[in-house]
Amino acid sequence: MYEEIKQQAMDVTNELCEKAGLKKGQILVVGCSSSEVCGDKIGSNSNLEVAQAVFSGIYEAVNSRGIYLAAQCCEHLNRAIIIERKAVPGAEIVNVVPQPKAGGSFATTAYKTFKEPVALEEIKADAGIDIGDTFIGMHLKKVAVPVRLEHHNIGEAHITAARVRPKFIGGERAHYDEDLK
Repeated sequence: MYEEIKQQAMDVTNELCEKAGLKKGQILVVGCSSSEVCGDKIGSNSNLEVAQAVFSGIYEAVNSRGIYLAAQCCEHLNRAIIIERKAVPGAEIVNVVPQPKAGGSFATTAYKTFKEPVALEEIKADAGIDIGDTFIGMHLKKVAVPVRLEHHNIGEAHITAARVRPKFIGGERAHYDEDLK
């Protein structure tokens, strides 16, 4: 079961990275309800082993591309972010350590796995994966654009994904760089 969940997470991440055109040094934010992956209601059955399987698949996929992973904590920690310090030089760090039932199993796994983890109140990521309807939108740069994935689930959890693009400004007569869309 855990290998299947890990593979699903890796497949979703690889697909998003390709479709979003993510590049080395960019940030992917992930919110994950391990309860939802198990088929339970969000926040009801935090499962460290399931979170570790999901994290492992995602982390492998982003590491191979040089993309930073930002793990969103649950609402008990106001959806704080756990990320590698080197990804956010100069960022204002907050003092919190996630736990499975206060921050979530996914964020706890990130904190224990990263070489030099730090917590932030917010981040502006380049793309995101929402596993189990955790609402990652607050951590994406403007303007977020949905990415339709072939993979719709990890375990029993519903998946949505997004990338960002620069804002269009200047009205109807403006010309836009097609490569930035």
